[in-house]
Amino acid sequence: MTAPPAPSPDRHPRTVLDHRIEKAVGCSIEKLWRHREDGLLDAPHAALADAQSDLVRAERDVTFHRARLARLVSGEFPVDQALFARIERTVDQLAHAIDERDAQQANAAAALEPIEANAPRQAPRQVPTQDFAALLAIAQGAKLHENLLTHRLAVATPSRTRISYAQLQRLQANGLVDRDTSHPVHAGQPVTLTDAGRAVLAAPRPAGPPGTTPSPRPTASPAPAHMRR
Repeated sequence: MTAPPAPSPDRHPRTVLDHRIEKAVGCSIEKLWRHREDGLLDAPHAALADAQSDLVRAERDVTFHRARLARLVSGEFPVDQALFARIERTVDQLAHAIDERDAQQANAAAALEPIEANAPRQAPRQVPTQDFAALLAIAQGAKLHENLLTHRLAVATPSRTRISYAQLQRLQANGLVDRDTSHPVHAGQPVTLTDAGRAVLAAPRPAGPPGTTPSPRPTASPAPAHMRR
């Protein structure tokens, strides 16, 4: 069996701690790793960068074994005892990978806590009305599903609010929502609000969409000279 590829500094699987880390350190995970390689970090931030790198590697292992299991049960291979043995081995490898991922996640969370405690608090951001409505819907419970026939991804919410996968990715990239990647998408990956997402919902909303101001009321033009009295 081919080993999972090593994490790339330019592209890595998202983890449940990414948005918290980026918010606490004020930069992307990739930039944090570059600073680590250049020796620019103090001891707490260096420890966090190392712990996050280990978590990403463990998350990649989980993804690798999960994808391999999905292929084995996809119907591509003949159903025989050899297939059952391969499935059993892969399930066991996936279970070990999940245990390792959970342990690395605990280590990264422990390294993150002191940095979060010293991070400056920021005022909740304003988001577009469409994203605000999506956050409200996600707050009531949401799951990302993949259609087994079309492989299209869609977010299901109790309120039936339309949330495209692209919008979900944007909300996740902005650190407003998280999805539990330990669940397969065909069964539904739970989507939840982060602390930043909850702060957005709790913040006062302006009268109009964010970044806009009410248009000034037009003033009457002066009357022509021949109409003045």
